[in-house]
Amino acid sequence: MAIRVVQFGTGFVGGLALRTIIERRDLELVGVWVSNPAKVGRDAAELAGLSARTGIRATDSIDEIIALKPDVICSGAGGDNRERWMTDVHCRFLEAGIDVVSTSIVGMIDPVECPDREMVEKLDAAAKRGGSTYYTSGIEPGFMSDALPILLTGISSYWHSIRIQEILDYSTYRPSEIEKIMGDILGFGRPLDYEPYLFRGGRLKQVWSGPLTLIARACGLKFDEIEERSWRHAATENYEIPGFTRIEKNTSEAFRFEIAGRIAGRDVVVIEHLTRLRTEAAPQWSQGQSGPGYYVHIDGDPNLSCHIGCVGRDGDEQTGAILATAMRVVNAIPAVLAARPGVISMLDLPAFASCGGYRAAP
Repeated sequence: MAIRVVQFGTGFVGGLALRTIIERRDLELVGVWVSNPAKVGRDAAELAGLSARTGIRATDSIDEIIALKPDVICSGAGGDNRERWMTDVHCRFLEAGIDVVSTSIVGMIDPVECPDREMVEKLDAAAKRGGSTYYTSGIEPGFMSDALPILLTGISSYWHSIRIQEILDYSTYRPSEIEKIMGDILGFGRPLDYEPYLFRGGRLKQVWSGPLTLIARACGLKFDEIEERSWRHAATENYEIPGFTRIEKNTSEAFRFEIAGRIAGRDVVVIEHLTRLRTEAAPQWSQGQSGPGYYVHIDGDPNLSCHIGCVGRDGDEQTGAILATAMRVVNAIPAVLAARPGVISMLDLPAFASCGGYRAAP
C-alpha cells in the first residue's frame, strides 16, 4: 500500500519534492499546503510543473490538511524568521499522529545539540503525545554535510580533521524573493561594508552547526567551541546576472565562509562554502579540483577525498543540489515511519535508498 503524503510548501525545495511524490508509485499524494494565496485552488501537478492533472487542489488551511489524515507531512516550506510559527504548525501535525519529514527548521538537524531547547522539547512532546516521529534534514543538501563524511570515517584507521566544501556558481539560483535572498541575505551586489544577514553574529552557527555536531556525536567527540569566519570578494568590473541584477564594480560577487568545530584550539571539522556569481570571481579561492559540487577531505590514515557533482536534468548544479535536498527527506519517509516516536536525527535512522525511484532507461 502506498504511503499517504501531504506536501507542505511548494517553493524551490517543496516544488521538486511535490513532483517526485506525484511520480512515485510507492507514495500517494493526498494534499498540498501553500502559503501563497495565488496558488490556492491550483492543481498539484500544475504547481509541480507537470502536465497531467492530479485532481488534488492546493489549500492554505492547516485544518484541511489534518482532516486528510495523511501518514506523513513532507515539509519543504522555508522556516527562516518564522521558526516559532513553523514549530507550532508542525506540533499540530505531530499531535494528530502524523509523522513529519522536514527541511524547514534547520536548527532541528541535530536536536540533541540544538541550543533552542524550548523548541526541541515542544516538538518532542507533541510527537510523543501523537505517537509520531519528527525528522529534519539539511539544506545543502543534508547528505553531503553530515551522512557522507560520517560514512567515510567508517573506512578510516584514524583521522585528524575533516573539511566539507560546497563550491558552486549561484548565477542561476532563482529563489522566490530573489532580491531579498541574493541581495539582503547573501550580500551579492551590495557594497563590501554592507553586512548581509547570513554573516551577522551567530547566524552561520544557527544554520550549519547541526551537521558539525552530528559528525562529532557519531564519532564520539565533543567540540570545545564552534567558530564562524567569513570573507567577501568585490567585482572588478560591471556585468549583468540575467534574472537577478546588475553587479557593479566594487560590490560583492563572491563570498566564502567557514564554520569550524574546534578541540584544543584546532579545527577538527570544518564546513566551508565558496560561492560565486561567475567562474572567474575570487580567483584566490579554490575552484575545486574536479569542478563545482561537494567535497569531503579527511586527513588521516588513509587520506580520503571525495567529490560529488550534483547536476539536475536541466544541466544546472543549482537544480541538482536543490533536488537532492528535497530527495533526502522524500526518500527518508519509509524509514521515518518505522522509527520510534519523538524527535530524531539522521543518527537514529538506518541507511536508506530510493526504493521507489527506479525507472527503466528510455
